[in-house]
Amino acid sequence: MENRIRERRKEMKISQEELAKKCGVSRQTINAIENNKYDPTLSLAFALARELGMLVDELFIPGEKSKIGK
Repeated sequence: MENRIRERRKEMKISQEELAKKCGVSRQTINAIENNKYDPTLSLAFALARELGMLVDELFIPGEKSKIGK
């Protein structure tokens, strides 16, 4: 699943570390999510969206691996 976290975080001028602290996770977790190496839990997805001022469905874009039937 692709996401717009890095783009939005940079627009807001906050670091991975700052976002991680606000969401209660490590900077490495934010990095992995931004690089599409880790899909966050539903609760973390909502926390990220809240902190970045977006809706979950605006922040995350379904990719090939999340399509039904594949």
